[in-house]
Amino acid sequence: MIIKALTTNYAIAYAVKACDVDVISAYPITPQTTIVEKLDEFIEKGELDAKMVRVESEHSAMATCIGGAAAGVRAYTATSSHGLFYMYEMLWWAAGARLPIVMGVVMRALAPPWTIWTEYADLLALRDSGWLIFMAENAQEVLDLTIQAFKIAENEEVLLPVMIGWDAFIASHTAEPVDVPDQEIIDKFLPPRTSGAYFIDGSEIVSIGNLAYPDVYMEFRYSMYRSIETARDVIGKVGREYGEKVGRDYSMLFEDYKCEDAKYVFVSLGSMCGDIKDAVDYLRDRGEKVGLCRIRTIRPFPGKEISRILEDKKGVIVLERDISMGHGGIIATDLAASLYLNGINVPLIAYTAGLGGREVNMDSIIEIYSLSKLKLEKRERTWFTWYGVKKEVM
Repeated sequence: MIIKALTTNYAIAYAVKACDVDVISAYPITPQTTIVEKLDEFIEKGELDAKMVRVESEHSAMATCIGGAAAGVRAYTATSSHGLFYMYEMLWWAAGARLPIVMGVVMRALAPPWTIWTEYADLLALRDSGWLIFMAENAQEVLDLTIQAFKIAENEEVLLPVMIGWDAFIASHTAEPVDVPDQEIIDKFLPPRTSGAYFIDGSEIVSIGNLAYPDVYMEFRYSMYRSIETARDVIGKVGREYGEKVGRDYSMLFEDYKCEDAKYVFVSLGSMCGDIKDAVDYLRDRGEKVGLCRIRTIRPFPGKEISRILEDKKGVIVLERDISMGHGGIIATDLAASLYLNGINVPLIAYTAGLGGREVNMDSIIEIYSLSKLKLEKRERTWFTWYGVKKEVM
């Protein structure tokens, strides 16, 4: 193994190179562009034997990946924010065609007003599309999840595309030490692609995405739903195998950070969780029994598994960088439904914070905990609260 100082964007480029991807297609957009620039550099230097297809839009980038994956090769792309939305139509085609494409999404807020900083609305808008969706905390996890994503997507019981999200700038352009596994280890873990619903090789006429009448369409969706449910076990098995080879276990769909004896548990996701862990450590040093449940997979959502962690707690604090207008936090909604379905009656307080890249630091998290604890001790439930809004400018 080699330790390199890499930004998260460069870390994913190293992961894609290690996976011996055959087709890469993308359109530049801040803050994603450095990923495909690095991959293009690998190709030009002869370090990666892949075809870089330069296109005029993100819509065409995903269409190119669909063509490559349908022909039986490994395909990769990356995008962000409005670029993800520009390829939105083709994302549904990729999932419905059961193509094991892997995509990186540098999560960035949507305009107007124009912004380039982080928020999770772009990634979370795809939660019903049929893609498996992971969210990473840091550069190491982005690299590890990308390598695993190809094996998960290509599993014959799954055969669905996978997207991995990470925070714009907070993660994407921040350099940190990253353990890059030896190529021999990756080659044993991820053999050449051999599986697929079909391969187009020119030997016969094939039609993809033809008209489905009402008597068969629903079965296609049901098949996708079953595959995502099956993916729960596949993700665990692949993550366990990867851990055995590199020493970092990914057998869980979430991370349990000091939750076992906790009375109160934060539930969150993304780079914010690094600050939450620091806050948890700080609060524990002062006698507070608090933990963090960090969600790693958005789809499939680990609701049943997380419910088991939370069933004996005094309260849950959900903290997320997103908002479903007219309702509340997206992750809080999924979690509340899961708790209800699993018969868990624990008070929950949900916060939306940090939209558009606004800072949420350790001090912020400690304040949120203090405010929440007062309410949770009284068994109060606050479905949704904005944290950090400047009231004087409203």
